[in-house]
Amino acid sequence: MNSRRDVLKSIAMSTTALGIGAASSANADPQSDAKSTITLPPPISNAERGVRIVQAQALMQEKGLAGIVIEAGTSMRYFSDLAWRQSSRLTALVIPSEGDPVVITPAFEESKLHKLMVMDMEVRTWNEHESPFALIGGVLDDREVIGAIGLERTTRFFVAEGLKSDVPGRESVSASPVVSTLRQIKTTRELDLMKAANAITMAAYREIYPQVEAGMAGADIGALMTAATRALGGTPVFTLALVGEASAYPHGSKKVHTVSEGQVVLMDCGCDVHGYKSDISRTWVHGEATAAHRRVWDTTRRGQDIVMQMAQIGTPIGAIDEAVRNYYESQGWGPGYTLPGLSHRTGHGIGMDVHEDQFVVLSNRTPLATGMCFSNEPGIYLPGKFGVRTEDCVYMTEDGPKLFTSHAPSIDDPMGEARAPDDSLIWRSTA
Repeated sequence: MNSRRDVLKSIAMSTTALGIGAASSANADPQSDAKSTITLPPPISNAERGVRIVQAQALMQEKGLAGIVIEAGTSMRYFSDLAWRQSSRLTALVIPSEGDPVVITPAFEESKLHKLMVMDMEVRTWNEHESPFALIGGVLDDREVIGAIGLERTTRFFVAEGLKSDVPGRESVSASPVVSTLRQIKTTRELDLMKAANAITMAAYREIYPQVEAGMAGADIGALMTAATRALGGTPVFTLALVGEASAYPHGSKKVHTVSEGQVVLMDCGCDVHGYKSDISRTWVHGEATAAHRRVWDTTRRGQDIVMQMAQIGTPIGAIDEAVRNYYESQGWGPGYTLPGLSHRTGHGIGMDVHEDQFVVLSNRTPLATGMCFSNEPGIYLPGKFGVRTEDCVYMTEDGPKLFTSHAPSIDDPMGEARAPDDSLIWRSTA
């Protein structure tokens, strides 16, 4: 193990083995030691967002909705790329089932809003003594659309209350049958952006892995990962590094642990490329792994293979979670969510949000469909001792599941060889 780490140190400053072109990102740091970065696809265009709006309107008409209301967040960016932040005053995107969208905002924010707007949309303003909810109702009345108002899932309760009071003629319902239905199916362009984000995160892992040394705390390792991610052209979103006993708790513990011989290191990191995310976890042992380490690591990798075996078009998503838990129980873990074992869902949807529909959990009976993306992370955790999680993300094709990143080969080789992201990352069983 140590000899391999020494060899890796000699090549850590070069990522040219990726064979991918030069970066086109403002996030790249010219002072970085990284010798090459990854070519980023162009961001989603206004024309593509326009298609999304038309698709949403078709779904609204099918579902009997007059329109949908979307507060600041990733769904607002999905349809308009308006990078607004929620505040106590309502700014919302209103997409009617027919006609052009409108942005509702406080009057004093209008100048700032126009500077941030990417798409040409009508803006309607409200003063402090006026009702933004009445404005929403007015948009739908002006468009002469009938039906309920759909609220995007992150819309706050005070908005629903305000609409009930000030737009009494229209019921407020969930907009998930419109928004989630669209967002959970990724286009080729969205997949390209996610491939780039995953390539950056994996390249950063390979760069920092041989730099992890005895005495480092999780924060020290995370700082290495953040710097490497920026140098490769990505925007860091999260860099979790759990050392020793902290790895036994999926999101870590309050106590600070430092790297030493025989300690588990579990990392869970992701970045952003033009609004789309990656999420990859890797686990290894600093020094020599014990038989217990190897047994748990190998079991979780087999768990990942079961996910890939089960992930076929039309399969209820919950059946994936069930199959993994059944296997783990046969190996003495669990049962169910019981520790030691797998205490969290097997995976989550991913796209513009790190966690989004669909969730790989027993209760989800939604059938898998082409274009869905989700994480594959059936970890095993032994409280007071250590935990193992290897995580790669998957996208569904007509031919079945494909990986954004190759699975980790072994506990002794958690990063594998560097390679360019392409459609050749088809799952192959380790069984």
